[in-house]
Amino acid sequence: MPRFFTEHADPDEICLTGEDAHHIGRSLRMRPGEQLTVCACGTDYLCEITKITEDAVYLHPVSIVPCASEPMVQVTLYQAVPKRSKIEEIIQKSVELGVFRIVPVLTARCVARPSAADFERKRERLQKISQSAAKQSGRGIVPEVAGLLTWQEALAAMQQEDAAVMLYEEQGGMRFGDVPLAGCKRIGLFIGSEGGISEEEAAQAQAAGIHRVWLGRRILRCETAPVAAMGILMYLTGEM
Repeated sequence: MPRFFTEHADPDEICLTGEDAHHIGRSLRMRPGEQLTVCACGTDYLCEITKITEDAVYLHPVSIVPCASEPMVQVTLYQAVPKRSKIEEIIQKSVELGVFRIVPVLTARCVARPSAADFERKRERLQKISQSAAKQSGRGIVPEVAGLLTWQEALAAMQQEDAAVMLYEEQGGMRFGDVPLAGCKRIGLFIGSEGGISEEEAAQAQAAGIHRVWLGRRILRCETAPVAAMGILMYLTGEM
């Protein structure tokens, strides 16, 4: 069933406009009486189309239920900026797996070094990738792709989570199963870029209480690591 997102939904009538309305009326060629799902803030509205105009689609909610596929735990991915288009794949796959928010971070070993303004110009397109992945995977929200943070800003943000972990391939990392996650509703996950994380940054993270975790002896690409880590976190928190 087609799935669309809106920030606010009235229990009596929902109106979709813009690209969504054009997609429903022109691309999908839907008609009054047909049904689709509208998601708002983690709630699914099963709706019947009542009227379609040139620029709007009017819907009547038939049933309203919490989105069953939306995780109870909120995982924020703090991703060091990778080269080229790898960030697009990371966003797509992490959204499918249940990420709550994606925060790009500029660290010492990032090869790609966009300015905050340069990254901001790309953010609309990256947000559309998140939305497309959310539709495909049946999510109840569209995870936000946040603005670019410095390492120190990301470190401060991770300290506000209930728990935070970072992938670390050097000695001193623990296994995911040993991280104390019981009762945690907000989890931060930091993953480095192609060059990993510097020793100084790793020491700062450890001093800030961020758990170093280890994914075994194989070195994963920076676009593979988020997929593995998100899958493990979803499993450990009972979401997979």
